[in-house]
Amino acid sequence: MQITSGIRAILSHSLVYDAFQSLMGASSIRQELVHTHIRPFAGMRILDIGCGTARILDHLPDVQYHGFDPSSAYIEDAKRRYPTRGQFDCALVQHATLQGLQAFDIVLAVGVLHHLDDTQALALLSLAKASLGPTGRFVSIDPVFAPDQHPLARYLVAHDRGQNVRDAAGYRALGQSVFPQLQAEVKHRRMIPYTHCIMECQK
Repeated sequence: MQITSGIRAILSHSLVYDAFQSLMGASSIRQELVHTHIRPFAGMRILDIGCGTARILDHLPDVQYHGFDPSSAYIEDAKRRYPTRGQFDCALVQHATLQGLQAFDIVLAVGVLHHLDDTQALALLSLAKASLGPTGRFVSIDPVFAPDQHPLARYLVAHDRGQNVRDAAGYRALGQSVFPQLQAEVKHRRMIPYTHCIMECQK
């Protein structure tokens, strides 16, 4: 679940969304995520659940990218910006949606789990696992509550559009319910204080 009323409603517009992401240092965060956790190679098959405007493609090599997002504005922006870089679908990802697709090397969920309650999050994780090849990995990043985080970071996290922000143990428990192998780390951002939990899960 997410809040889409009041000032948060303007983030539904792709240009405003991208501008806000840039303000929060999203480009460097994406670059770190790609380098440290995705570790791409040419031809890697990536399923991006909740891809937004697909700006992660700025940091990826020649991969086979398939992005899904329920926002038509975000998807249209992605198609305009990256007309030859991938396939973009305005849809919620379901098992039926992925039928007939080849297995993926990476299933990516950037800022998705904190919009989902536990039941919905477990369903997404199960779908991700079913979509991966034998050595595939699921990678996620979400805002997190942490005992040692900056007060401004805690305020920003508490006022996120997503209504299911968890602590690291909460995200880890979700991942371990589906994946036998999991690493989770909390990252504190300094320029504009913010705190993320990054999970990397393997079948």
